[in-house]
Amino acid sequence: MTGIPGTTTPAIPRTLEEALDLVGGATAPEDLFGPYDGTPEACLRSGGRMYRALARLLHPDTVPDARKGPAQAVFTRLSELWLRYQQTITGVTGRQVVITTRKRAYSVGVERARGDIASLYKVTYADRDGTEARALLKMPRSVADNDLMEREAAALARIERDGDPEYAAYVPRLIEAFRHRDAATGTERRANVVERVRGFVSLTEVREAYPDGLDARDVAWMWRRLLVALGYAHRAGVVHGAVVPDHVLIHPQKHGLVLVDWCYATLRERGADGEFGPAAEHVPALLDRFADLYPPEVPGKATPDASTDIFMATRCMTYLLGPDAPKPLFRFARGCTLPAQARRPHDAWQLLGELDDLLGRLYGPRRFRPFTMPGRRKSTT
Repeated sequence: MTGIPGTTTPAIPRTLEEALDLVGGATAPEDLFGPYDGTPEACLRSGGRMYRALARLLHPDTVPDARKGPAQAVFTRLSELWLRYQQTITGVTGRQVVITTRKRAYSVGVERARGDIASLYKVTYADRDGTEARALLKMPRSVADNDLMEREAAALARIERDGDPEYAAYVPRLIEAFRHRDAATGTERRANVVERVRGFVSLTEVREAYPDGLDARDVAWMWRRLLVALGYAHRAGVVHGAVVPDHVLIHPQKHGLVLVDWCYATLRERGADGEFGPAAEHVPALLDRFADLYPPEVPGKATPDASTDIFMATRCMTYLLGPDAPKPLFRFARGCTLPAQARRPHDAWQLLGELDDLLGRLYGPRRFRPFTMPGRRKSTT
């Protein structure tokens, strides 16, 4: 790319006034981010440093209240110029797209995965302190699934607001939800940006690595953590609705667990007595490849409750167990997967205590048991 003669990259500002003056006086992206010369990577690195410095100074969450109005306008202008700068570069290379919202500008990288309804892309953006942050952008492939993306955003927002923050690591954090209009077609899609976790694999991958089943002691820690994730969500009045192996991620070395894909979730409202009533809606869809893991109320379009998630979570665990697992564990699982909702356990926290009692009788005091994925490929979601 050829630079514009006489154009140089300005010095990085250090104060809010300097940032306001610099962005306010810019008439083109290169006035802020430098000439379009060198490699695309070099331009993005250099321009990105300037963008993050300006974003740190101008972000409405960081400026004094008296300056929020002017800062918001200039921050929006900054985002527009940064978008145009990257589009000029990536229009040549074809390797990057930039999506700008009212809050952030996201540099969209490669497709990380394709879920049932959405494609997931790696994105980077300037965090509030100006540092580069990474996340995942979920964009539905069909506008018919916009409602499912809205469900996920509502569920994650409810859990973060009403759930116990001690257990926040068990659910991905919603960074932003927004509408994105395709400039070429005018199609509008609902998109969610969620926290990106590293080093995790799905239970589907675990089963593929251990086709003959896992030792019950390995399944035990996964089972316990999955019940914690459900207890965390249920106490906030959220039913996941699709606890299947693809949506349960574990970290083999750290014994971590994250429950993802909340697009099928339903919300329960708390009554005057403080108790949650029934969900207002049924689970909107099921995944055909895991149809045998769902309880009857899901295909039957009945109202789900906490026992719906407990049923599916238990089926995920028996999906992993080897045939030689202790019979008491299988009996425990049968009690959690009864066809009638009313006869199943409804309190994940109480069930966790019962599981711990059973595991204590079978194996004695808990001990950390290393778990490895043989020949696992690097996984990030």
